[in-house]
Amino acid sequence: MISFKNRSGKDIYARVYVPKNADPAKPAVIFVHGAGYLQNVHYWWSSYFREYMFNNLLTDNGYVVIDIDYTASSGYGRDIRTGIYRYMGGADLDDQVDGAKLLVEKYGVNAKHIGMYGGSYGGFMTLMAMFTKPGVFAAGAALRSVTDWAHYNHGYTSNILNEPYNDEKAYRQSSPIYFADGLKGRLLMCHGMVDQNVNFQDIVRLSQRLIELHKENWELAPFPVEDHGFEQPSSWTDEYKRIYKLFEETLKGK
Repeated sequence: MISFKNRSGKDIYARVYVPKNADPAKPAVIFVHGAGYLQNVHYWWSSYFREYMFNNLLTDNGYVVIDIDYTASSGYGRDIRTGIYRYMGGADLDDQVDGAKLLVEKYGVNAKHIGMYGGSYGGFMTLMAMFTKPGVFAAGAALRSVTDWAHYNHGYTSNILNEPYNDEKAYRQSSPIYFADGLKGRLLMCHGMVDQNVNFQDIVRLSQRLIELHKENWELAPFPVEDHGFEQPSSWTDEYKRIYKLFEETLKGK
């Protein structure tokens, strides 16, 4: 467990998984926790037990992995908690970019071999990273992602972005669908077709946008029987095989 100063001078906390034998390609992966308001850097077991296992698998195979409690995460006071008001994918995403810089400077990671993955809010963050931070992330796996906050539930979103009719700017600058033209690296999107939290139509609309933009460096994996939180072991296995393959091919060049 570490802390580092972000570009605003605030202390940001993270878990870092360091391999005993780093791969010659010096790859790294940033895992982005979901919920937006969550704390995942602590001395007890995370609710992300599958991701914990996957992060360790990546580390065993030569990747450096970092899991950051980015701006808006709970447990760090009011300023951090409210730091994304009217701009999701702003200060919180900057923390991921600052974390990537830390990986290069302190852990010897190759700046061209950094990937990102996460689900729900972490999936949204991955999309924003791939669309708005060209050259920082070579690959991203966005899972059950919000693509347009105007299509997400009112109770959660209105506390952060107000409402679409009275704060259009907040919604436009925070929604990945408006930045899809910025996609440079390889993108994998995974989404349950019966998701009752982030509806499947969200990822369908983004897919159509990528088609209209003539983007070819993306793929969508739909999971026909899955809700927001997957339940079938076969679905979890399939999803993580796809993520691992993406990272092996893009961050190690295999």
